[in-house]
Amino acid sequence: MSVPETEVTIHLPNLSADVTAYDAVVYDLDGTLADLDVDWDAVAADVLEVYETADIEPPSRELWDLLDAASDAGLESEVESTIAAHERAGAETAPRLAHADELLERTVPVGVCSLNCEAACRIALEEHGLAEAVDAVVGRDTVATRKPDPKPLLEAVGELGVEPGRALFVGDSDRDRLTAERAGVAFEFVGDGPSGF
Repeated sequence: MSVPETEVTIHLPNLSADVTAYDAVVYDLDGTLADLDVDWDAVAADVLEVYETADIEPPSRELWDLLDAASDAGLESEVESTIAAHERAGAETAPRLAHADELLERTVPVGVCSLNCEAACRIALEEHGLAEAVDAVVGRDTVATRKPDPKPLLEAVGELGVEPGRALFVGDSDRDRLTAERAGVAFEFVGDGPSGF
């Protein structure tokens, strides 16, 4: 007799055996707690259009290069708002990932540190009933720098009231791993390894 799909329960393995040794856990959002419903190629195309409209030669066709160069080009506000609009919309329909359940079981303070804008993070957390369980949210636009610079993660850890060496960062990318390393925070991949930078 087969079990109806709606009754199937997925049990995740615990992260590391010593995860209880940490005083706080910070999660990445996209690819870790939710999978933002964003076509990143479409986002890059829209950002390229911002450059084209301003008659400014883009530094490359890569989204994060375009964002990095936006300030020097005088386009930071337009580029940021273009990316954020896609992220906010994608957060509303983002599928919840299994690690969201793990977050709800934490007995220590929990934060989110994401390369996505803060508003998109908050929307995704609300959509999946996680907002009440998260004590700090730091997005790309919360502080002056973004991952892999350590400042966003240190901001999240600081808001949770713990020292960096007593916190764990859980993410899905090499960018997350590098951020944790630079911040002096322990790190765990959500799966078998990085999904990208």
